[in-house]
Amino acid sequence: MIRYLYGDELNETPKLAETMFLDRADQFKTRLGWDVSVDENGWERDQYDALNPLYVIYEKPDGTHGGSMRLLPSMGRIMVNEHFSDILDGVEIRSPLIWECTRFCLSRTAEARTAAALMLAGGEVMENFGVKHFVGVFDARMVRIYRMIGASPDLLGSVGEGRDKTSVGLWAFSDDARARVSKKADISEALSRSWFEDAFGNDALKLSISA
Repeated sequence: MIRYLYGDELNETPKLAETMFLDRADQFKTRLGWDVSVDENGWERDQYDALNPLYVIYEKPDGTHGGSMRLLPSMGRIMVNEHFSDILDGVEIRSPLIWECTRFCLSRTAEARTAAALMLAGGEVMENFGVKHFVGVFDARMVRIYRMIGASPDLLGSVGEGRDKTSVGLWAFSDDARARVSKKADISEALSRSWFEDAFGNDALKLSISA
């Protein structure tokens, strides 16, 4: 199932939080070799985890992390503006209608549908928070995954070549995209909505978040 948790709520689900940060270390440090910090507990966390982001997490039946992504509104501090502005020739992304999606992570033992389930959940956030686009940085390996899910971004800029290419993309989420991703995830739109309502209530339409 999908869980929606703010940073200050992670202590309510310690097993889920622990396995998420461990899986992030495994993916970004061990498998991809990124220059990220891993603490004494084996967790990968950075300065943006301290900004009370909204985490969208695929929780496996045993209560552990299957996959996740981290969301922050672009009106506040975001990674694209502070670390990847060169890709956009110094142009900053700032709009109440755009949020940044980072740390898209899949456990080694994730179900095949996990990535699509996270994308479907991202659509719930966009629709109900009045967000028009997600912006995010991604590497070359993710292009195939996004295409497979049926949720490829519009490319804003890239640096590097081949496997070393790093890009900034902008995602929208149409009704057609929702239907494609729902089918790929094998999760009905009604079930996806029910998970969102479990987190935010039945009157979740057009919620707001502060940076």
